[in-house]
Amino acid sequence: MPAPLTTYQTLILPEWTDYNGHLRDAFYLLVFSYATDALMDHLGLDSAHREASGHSLFTLECHLNYLHEVRQGSRVQVRTQLLGHDHKRLHLYHSLHLGAAAQSLAASEQLLLHVALGGADGARSAAFSGEVARRIEALGNAHRHLPRPAWTGRVIGLPA
Repeated sequence: MPAPLTTYQTLILPEWTDYNGHLRDAFYLLVFSYATDALMDHLGLDSAHREASGHSLFTLECHLNYLHEVRQGSRVQVRTQLLGHDHKRLHLYHSLHLGAAAQSLAASEQLLLHVALGGADGARSAAFSGEVARRIEALGNAHRHLPRPAWTGRVIGLPA
């Protein structure tokens, strides 16, 4: 059975932690951002492609769930699942894990938009093309039958 991609691994650095020795909230997003960069590389949207095509990904929306403490010095990994895609958007799910452990420490659901950079009017949405589109389709097919993660589709708010 296919599995989410392990897109990023890191040691939790002292400068990323608070006075309790726990990962600061902003640095969860930093770790997930690095995982998105790694996914971009995996899909062929690396720096060489950006330079040649003038295309990149922008984050449209991000939901971040803090599930368990992450301590300074922990070795963590991010697993990424492609939940869906169309001709110019990716719907991703990143989960943060202590090494190879199954338990999620944090979760981030994201919607990304493919853009053409540097036009006269600024960045504009653009369709994926060529090898990038083929890689996205292949990853989508590989992840299509994975179970939907529990921390997706959530809405923030207090009960009425």
